[in-house]
Formats: sequence, C-alpha cells, structure tokens
Amino acid sequence: MAAGAAAELDPLRAACYDAVGVLAAARPEKLVVVGAAEQSGRGPHPQGAGGSFRDVGVHLDVTLGERHGDVPGRPLPPSLTVAAWLLTRTEWSASPVEGLGVGEPLAAEECLAVGGEVAASARRVALLVAGDGSARRSVKAPGYLDERAAAFDASVAGALAAADTDALAALDGELAAALMATGRAPWQVLAGAGRNAGLRGELLYDHAPYGVGYFVATWS
Repeated sequence: MAAGAAAELDPLRAACYDAVGVLAAARPEKLVVVGAAEQSGRGPHPQGAGGSFRDVGVHLDVTLGERHGDVPGRPLPPSLTVAAWLLTRTEWSASPVEGLGVGEPLAAEECLAVGGEVAASARRVALLVAGDGSARRSVKAPGYLDERAAAFDASVAGALAAADTDALAALDGELAAALMATGRAPWQVLAGAGRNAGLRGELLYDHAPYGVGYFVATWS
C-alpha cells in the first residue's frame, strides 16, 4: 500500500519475515493469529477465512492459511488480513492456522484470560500477534502529535524485548485508545498466553514510519 514509498518499509517487512521464520522453525501444532478488531468482544476466524485490501485501493485478496472448500464466517479484520498476507509471502505451511480478532475495548483481565485459553488449546501453540503502536508520534501522523506517544511506545518496545508479560498486562487501555495504539488488546492476549512460560524476547524492529509506532519482536 505504500506504493512509491515502499522502500522506506523494507526493514520492517524484512523483520516481519524473520519473525515468521522463527515461528515456523518452532514446528508448532497450530498457529493462532491474534489481531485487533472492531467488535467489542472477541471473534474466531477459521483457517481459510478471507480478507481483502480492496477497501484501501489494492486489488488483492488473501486467505488465512490454505482454504479447503467453502469457509463460513465474516471477513478478516485489517490486522488479520495483514497477517494472512505475511503468511502468504513467507509460504507458511508448518501447521494449521486459526485467527482470533480481539475487540480494541476488551478489558485487560479478559485479554489475559483469552491468552491463557489460547496457550492451553494445544501442546505446542505459536502466536502471531498483530497490532500497531501509537499513531500520534509526529505532526504528520494520522492522529497528529501527542507528547505521550513516544514514552508509551518505548514502554511497549521494552516489554516486547524482554518478554515482560507483567508490563504488557499493565498497559493503560484508556491511554492506548487516546494514542490510537490498536495493539494494546492483542499484546495483552500475548501476555496471558506467555505468563510463566519462561520465554525470551528479541526486538527486531522499533521505528515510527509515517508517525506510527511499529515493533517486531520474537518470543521463544
């Protein structure tokens, strides 16, 4: 979607490919893709569910993993559509895939509980968690500049780098909403899934192109 400015995002895309490579190398029994959604609660999306970029001017449709026959259910939200595109680009075939859209207003306690359920759903589960940081990092950002945005994003980056589930669980939902940080709920699902798992984090990318905070990290 970046068209002529696509080269500016090359390092971000490369980091995303590396992160998915780590997931594939783990050989999970299943992959659960978690992303922000508009609904107030949470909604599952089966393997093969479809998403599209046509609403933003790109004539491209994707599916979440391989589709086998007709797949019921609603279209993927944008976060899961991007994740599905990423899996397509990396030719994911390591395991079955399912999606989980998490409503941005979902309370932290509920997000943590959902994460625990995801972690307990199979013996070896991998998560691909998609969510943006603040969209208010500069005057040209979608939400204009908010002086609190940089500190908020720095706290998220630090938590992702350290696989600090407590720090993610403690993120302020009202502040995240004010800063247009759609990743808050998905990150807290991640926190619930990763608690007491002894995971190590590595931060692969932390920048704010176009005034929006983007992070790529792996936990293993």
